[in-house]
Amino acid sequence: MRHFDLIVVGAGIVGAHCAYLASQRGRKVAIIEPEVIGGGVTAASMGHLVRMDDDPAELALARYSLQLWEQYRDIAEAEFSRCGTLWVAATEREWQAVPGKMQRLAAAGIASEAIDAHALRQLEPGLAHDLLGGMLVPDESVVYPPRICDWLVRQAVAAGACLLQGRRVVEVGAEQVDLDDGSRLGGPVLVAAGTASPRLLPELPMHLRRGHLAITDRYPGTLRHQVLELGYADSAHGHDDVSVAFNVQPRPTGQLLLGSSREHGQHDAGINPDVLRRMIERALRYLPALGALKVIRVWTGQRPCTSDGRPYIGAVPGRRNVWVASGHEGLGVATSTGTAQLLLDLIDGNTPAIDPTPYDPARVAAWA
Repeated sequence: MRHFDLIVVGAGIVGAHCAYLASQRGRKVAIIEPEVIGGGVTAASMGHLVRMDDDPAELALARYSLQLWEQYRDIAEAEFSRCGTLWVAATEREWQAVPGKMQRLAAAGIASEAIDAHALRQLEPGLAHDLLGGMLVPDESVVYPPRICDWLVRQAVAAGACLLQGRRVVEVGAEQVDLDDGSRLGGPVLVAAGTASPRLLPELPMHLRRGHLAITDRYPGTLRHQVLELGYADSAHGHDDVSVAFNVQPRPTGQLLLGSSREHGQHDAGINPDVLRRMIERALRYLPALGALKVIRVWTGQRPCTSDGRPYIGAVPGRRNVWVASGHEGLGVATSTGTAQLLLDLIDGNTPAIDPTPYDPARVAAWA
């Protein structure tokens, strides 16, 4: 049996960051990925680096993570674009919520500014002219998740990590994993396997939500900011079987990436025409200029979610030297840097920069 200092199960954006950081710390790392690097949940992610403020624990992890993302801003493979985030209000209720949102961000040291209807049209002329205003967070960014994920894995391998691509973990044991070719690896295990995490760690409740994405042809200058509706969090954290929300980001290529949708109980990769139609109609309501653009590709992906909306980051209860980083729902890319740093600090016995308690998998005991 081959032994490692850390066995990372999954080479999506979270696992890639964990493997990269562990390799940089001098650990002997194994990375196990059955498919394409970054080809699962990561490939179906928008890549927005945003700080969601509706949950203090979510905000703390996102704030910490975006600070760590700064180290990649000059890495070509990240396709890092500091476009800022523009939150827009379509109703009076949403517009009235802006001061509170700004206060929560300010308390975390995050700068934002209120944008009235006139300023909104100046910033983004293509937005609907009946929008009441919004809020700009100017320092937020977007990245291209699959490419930076691949870069992180390659950097880990260059530092000595062993990549076992095409192999699948069939069972996670105490300080070991069994692979589909009958081999066994020994050492501390980190499960960051995205949609496979529930199978490998059935004691940690998780469910999947399918999401649709669409991307346009190249239209440089159409949009300068990533734009989200202020009701986005209600959609993301709601319990409806199907929900859609306006979320669009400009890519450095001149393309526009459109989201978002969420479906419960749909585990295949198929496209639901009705959900896609609703998502596009939602986007057109906020950005009518989209009607003149050509969508060239549509795809779906699954998001692993936890019961309370917070990811599992930490030791798996009842399993010796088995750790988990999973269940990030739609914020896996944004919080992958902080997740890796937090987890490696816990594994190494260091004091993390933020309180790890809200993400501790041991909290599932309270749900029983």
